[in-house]
Amino acid sequence: MPFNEYLVMLAGNPNVGKSTIFNNLTGLKQHTGNWAGKTVAVAQGSYVFNDIKYIITDVPGSYSLTARSAEEETARDFICFGGARAVLVVSDATCLERNLNLTLQIMEITPNVILVVNLMDEAEKKSIRLDLENLSDLLGIPVVASKASADVGTGDIMEAVEKICVEGNHRKTFTVRYPESLEHAVTRVETRLYELHKGELPWNRRWAALKLLVCETRISSRIINYLSERFDTADLTATAEACRRNLPKNTLEDGVVVSLVKAAEEICVSVVSSRKSDVITQERRIDRILTGKWTGAPIMLILLAFVLWLTISGANYPSRLLGDLLLELETPLNAVFVWLPERVRVLLIDGGYRVMAWVVSVMLPPMAIFFPLFTLLEDLGYLPRVAFNLDHYFKKCAACGKQALTVCMGFGCNAAAVTGCRIIDSPRERLIAIITNSFVPCNGRFPTIIAIIAMFFTSSSLTGSILGVILMTGLIMFSITLSFAASRLLSSTILKGYPSSFTLELPPFRKPRIGQVIVRSILDRTLYVLGRAVVVAIPAGIIISVLANITISGQSLLSVCSNALDPFARLIGLDGVILLSFILGSPANEIVVPIMTMAYLAESRIMEVESIFHLRDLFVSHGWTWVTALCVMVFSLMHWPCSTTCLTISKETGGNKWMLAAFIIPTVFGTLSCFLIASTVRLFSLI
Repeated sequence: MPFNEYLVMLAGNPNVGKSTIFNNLTGLKQHTGNWAGKTVAVAQGSYVFNDIKYIITDVPGSYSLTARSAEEETARDFICFGGARAVLVVSDATCLERNLNLTLQIMEITPNVILVVNLMDEAEKKSIRLDLENLSDLLGIPVVASKASADVGTGDIMEAVEKICVEGNHRKTFTVRYPESLEHAVTRVETRLYELHKGELPWNRRWAALKLLVCETRISSRIINYLSERFDTADLTATAEACRRNLPKNTLEDGVVVSLVKAAEEICVSVVSSRKSDVITQERRIDRILTGKWTGAPIMLILLAFVLWLTISGANYPSRLLGDLLLELETPLNAVFVWLPERVRVLLIDGGYRVMAWVVSVMLPPMAIFFPLFTLLEDLGYLPRVAFNLDHYFKKCAACGKQALTVCMGFGCNAAAVTGCRIIDSPRERLIAIITNSFVPCNGRFPTIIAIIAMFFTSSSLTGSILGVILMTGLIMFSITLSFAASRLLSSTILKGYPSSFTLELPPFRKPRIGQVIVRSILDRTLYVLGRAVVVAIPAGIIISVLANITISGQSLLSVCSNALDPFARLIGLDGVILLSFILGSPANEIVVPIMTMAYLAESRIMEVESIFHLRDLFVSHGWTWVTALCVMVFSLMHWPCSTTCLTISKETGGNKWMLAAFIIPTVFGTLSCFLIASTVRLFSLI
């Protein structure tokens, strides 16, 4: 690497503002949020300071280098073997003692560490004072104060990084002292390592000796592989094995952990002072209510219903206005493209443009309301409380409580949630979370469900609006309940096992940054999802138009396909057009209703649908009833994942076996649910 370019690792516990600092340094806009586990992959960016380029690698948040998850393993391997010139360790000023555990472990690997004490504003609110100068003296490394959300301290961080990268750290760093028997063993292995290889190593010899003693399979084998290229390691491993046998029982496991905790505690006694804070007391009172046995679930349901009510009631009028505006543009578009052959113009305007206009008018208003509200709850710190409330139920299903976090992620995007399942340590429990995540309605399915509720189950009256909210809330709870059932079924059959334990950190409540919430929810979520839907909708519209104009024995190809599916579809409360629309909409759930519309209207050319109310009339004229609408919503909640999610599952599980399971299981649940609804209605003649 050139002398004027340095690699810097960015490490830290989850939810300490690491991604925010990464954004401040690099100018990139990595997604940040107020809950643990946001960074599930390695992000990289760069900045230039005083004519020197720094490449910043943001590794996943981890509590320890003793890896217990894929994320912690990734973070540890990058720090140990990534070849970084310096490591930026971000810590939380409000709980420094816990964060120092990771800092001390990294300092054992390299002295080139900069400790960034972030959230100093939160510490001030809670009457916590830190003597950072004394902390720097005790640790022997630079310590920088930061308020990342306000971009305070970024310049100091850059200066500290420059000094460490250019000059290195020549101060005597703090050394964790272990029990006497373990210290003796570490010294013996370290001495033997020095005798065999006096050259420079990428990490501290004392740390390498400790890891050879502890014998963590992956890390010790990496060390041995590196050393074996330079000398015969048989004698070294024999020395480590002999020392390990002579150690008292549990010294390695307990001695290391206890020593790290005690060292962090002793340091914090010298540098942290606090007095009783009303903020802390108030937060604990609020948490007792939000996560209480009798209050947690009702509050969760009320908040969900409120968000859905705002979304449903607030989206109707803007959706109608936007639809009218976009449809009025058809006339000038036809005038602009008058030089095209009529058949081509019909495909482009009446096919591609019209379905795109429908997608935008129906999807944009509800997403522009729902996503900012969802992001607001995330920024406030409420989503981890939701995960805490759901943890008990996942335990009952013999699944991992961390699956509650991936459920919350699934409300945004099932594909992203599948990737997020990496936070689950157990391979068995990770597979359960991946397979059942498609039961959670993603942002691509919400607009479809909301549109159907608005057409068939609500009115402009308050009663109609409340009915729609109750129905939407009930559907979501129904899908989550079936997710529990599917998890239980899997854990009792092909993925048998016992639930593992985990620690879930509840972050402090933070004042939402309204501007950032709006920008992030509109740009990162609303427009991203809308853009994906439009990109798929336009060619889908053209394809449907082509299918509608290709005839076989006097019938359009579209009609032939839908007629073939019709008998089975009617058995489960749908019809052939609806089922075909779900099949053709596999690339993106957002285009299912536009495909239905085009299929119903498709004669020789696509006719005009002026508003959502005209759309209701269109559906009713083709045999829709409230039962059809209900079955469509249930099937939309539970059917095969979109193609993006399927590809993600295949990649995450290393093959197609579990992808097929994730495809089949929700489809079976959805089909059976629709069959039961339709059969019950037919049995009791409820129509």
